[in-house]
Parts: sequence; C-alpha cells; structure tokens
Amino acid sequence: MKLFIANRGEIAARVTRTAREMGIETVLAVSEPDAESLAARSADHFVVVGPAQAAASYLNQDALVAAALEQGCDAVHPGYGFLSENADFARKVSDAGLTWVGPSADTIDMMGNKSLAREAAAKAGVPVLRGSDGPLDPDADAVDIARGIGYPLVVKASAGGGGRGIRFVHAESELLATIEMARGEAAAVFGDSTVYLERFVEHARHVEVQVLGDGKNFIHLGDRDCSMQRRSQKVLEEAPAPDLPDAVRQTIRESSVALARECRYSGAGTVEFLYDPANHEAAFIEMNTRIQVEHPITEEITGVDLVREQLLIASTGSMSISQDDVRFNGHAIECRINAEDPNHHFFPSPGVLRSVDWPSGEGIRVDTGVEAGSVVSPYYDSLLAKLIVHASDRKAATAAMLAALNKTRIEGVKTTIPVHEALLARAEFAEVSHHSKFIETASDLLGAK
Repeated sequence: MKLFIANRGEIAARVTRTAREMGIETVLAVSEPDAESLAARSADHFVVVGPAQAAASYLNQDALVAAALEQGCDAVHPGYGFLSENADFARKVSDAGLTWVGPSADTIDMMGNKSLAREAAAKAGVPVLRGSDGPLDPDADAVDIARGIGYPLVVKASAGGGGRGIRFVHAESELLATIEMARGEAAAVFGDSTVYLERFVEHARHVEVQVLGDGKNFIHLGDRDCSMQRRSQKVLEEAPAPDLPDAVRQTIRESSVALARECRYSGAGTVEFLYDPANHEAAFIEMNTRIQVEHPITEEITGVDLVREQLLIASTGSMSISQDDVRFNGHAIECRINAEDPNHHFFPSPGVLRSVDWPSGEGIRVDTGVEAGSVVSPYYDSLLAKLIVHASDRKAATAAMLAALNKTRIEGVKTTIPVHEALLARAEFAEVSHHSKFIETASDLLGAK
C-alpha cells in the first residue's frame, strides 16, 4: 500500500509514524507554507496541493484526489478535521479507485445528519434524549412539541457538528424566533436548513465510547471523558471516564457497539453521549466517523494502535483484535496545547517557535507537528501538540500531568498550558463535579471569560 495523507500537523505525523512501522510508504499533502513542516519531513514524500488558505489546499477535494493519483497512491487517510467527515470527498476518493481509510460515504452521510443519526441510534437501542421525532417540519406545531420535551431545550442543526449549529432555548417565548434563526444559520453554514429539538441537560458531562468495526465484527475500546470544554471545543480528555456508574458504563459501551453493527461500520469511530450525574443517565449526542483528536488516551489504556487498525481494516477488510483481546490498564489524561493567549480571550497566538522543550520519561507521550523554528500559521487550527500521560490511576495521572506540564517549555507564542495547570488543580476536577460548561462558569479560572 502507498498511503496518501490528506491532512497536516500532528495527526499527519501520527499517521506517518504508524504507517512506517507497518512498512507502508506515505505521501503527505501540504500547502505551500507547510512544505517546510515537521510533518512534511516525517513522510516519505510530500506534494504541494495549493496555497496557505485551507479552501485552496486542504479542502480542495479535486486537487487532493488528483495528487493522490499522480503520486501512485492506493489509499487516502483523511485524519481528523478538514475533509475527514465529508461524504462527497469519500465518494470522490472511492470513485477514483482509491481506498478510503474510514467508513463508507453512506455511513458518513447518515451520521453527519444528526437527526438521522439519532433515529439510527434509537433503532439500535442506544439511549437518546427526549426530542422531536426527526427533523422539525416547518408546518409542525413547534410550541406543542417543545412542551412535550420540556425546557430548557436546544435547537440543533441536522447537519451540524463539532459544537456548531446549536442554539439554546430557556423559555417558550424564545422558541419560534430561535428556530427561525437556527434554520437560517444552518442553511448558510451547512447548506441544510433542517433542525430538530432536544432536551437540554444542565451540568452534563461529555462521555464517549471508542468503537472499531470491519463491516462484520464490531467492538469497543472503552470510554473517555471530554467534559472540560470551552465553547463546545474539547480542552482536556481522560480515559476511562471517571465516576461513571457500572450500569451506565456497560450501557454506553454495549449500545455503541450495537450502533456500529446497525450501520455496518468500518473503521474507527466514536459514539458521544451526555451523562446526567443527577439522574445517572446517559444519552446519545452523535457519532464521529473518523479518528478523534483524543484517541491517544484510549491507546494508552488498551495498548491498541488505532491508526494501525484503521489501516488494517482499509487494506485487508479485517481488524486484528476481538472484544476478548481488549484489556484496560490504568488511567490516561490528554491536554491539548494550543497557541492561544488565555489572558486575552484565547485569541490565537501565531508566530515562530523560538524554542520547544517537551517532557519525557515513563508514561509520557507527546504527539506534535511542531518543533523549534516551526511557524504557527493563522490559517489553521491552533493545536501545537497533545501531551499525554498514563499512570496506575487517576490521582497518579493527574500528578504526572501537572509535572509534565511544568517541564514543558515553549517560547515564541502564548499557549494554553496555564489553563491546563489551573484546571487540573481545581477541586472540581479531583471530585469529578465539573461539567461541559464548567470553564465558562468558573469566573476565577484564568481566561475563562
């Protein structure tokens, strides 16, 4: 196999690393400024697909497919973000005779439409929140439907995702105007004006289950907690999800496998849930049809290389493990280190990295696409690296992460390291009383406002 990687940064370097271990030749797509990047040097070959602007390079579907064919590649790995959950791109890759490293375009389509995904989840026996029965018909009595759901609730774009396309409604007087705004927004941003209603769980935790499937066999690799978020974007993750009742953990794991089986899933995917600690209930949010940013913490507690399994499934049609092979060991935490200024509303902090010093040692892992001299561009996501620790239990992992953060040195840009140190030191984190809106509500937390 000769693998084309349609992505950049740390995930491109991550995929390249496993591909090299498997003896797979790699070709990385790069924008003009990324030709000098660490990821470009990590790959066997790289090809420039366009200028700095993502729309003309990493989002240029035709240029990417043409480059993969010109380079004699057999398969395309989309990483995460960019076109990783774009069904049209997956179809173009397949139609060109290339292997798409991921689920089918039809599966991406179904799970990308949140109302259809919700229906599939309910059919598979996955617990779902009270909500409208599918997309909200423009002629339906929205007020009556909302009364049946109860307030507060959320209006969600069917084609939304990644924290976008969500509007909150706290009272009936806000409902109709909010629905109209949400429809207009959804049409402009996603090209699909359909929305649906769903109960809002206040102070909910965000938990998720990692699944693998090869179209015939389907397994889970445990759960993660991603409740530390800012504006619906994950900041810090851990595995397994702490303080989760055994019955809830079993339900979300088994029902996630059932959903993968229902859509004959092929590849790595993540089923996301809201967990309500007050009622000890978890309910389906969405399924992400790609490798997740936070996949390393699952790898650390299971010893399973998820990218390797992705490539095996794509090349052979089978994964190498069964559910009985999966064993869980210890606790892992991941901190996303971004080039942002937490003292100034998390504004991006582009620039040149004058020096970079990562911690090392047993139980410490750093997944990054930067080094000293790297240019942090304003054109792309601000993620510099993922710092991961693995220890015997959550308390030990927390202490190990604080020590690792203290040893991390990055000069040239502002970073979110102080935020992670503040979060990990909070009593709410230790007590697992935090929730997905915690950062916004902790007014004394550095940069929370």
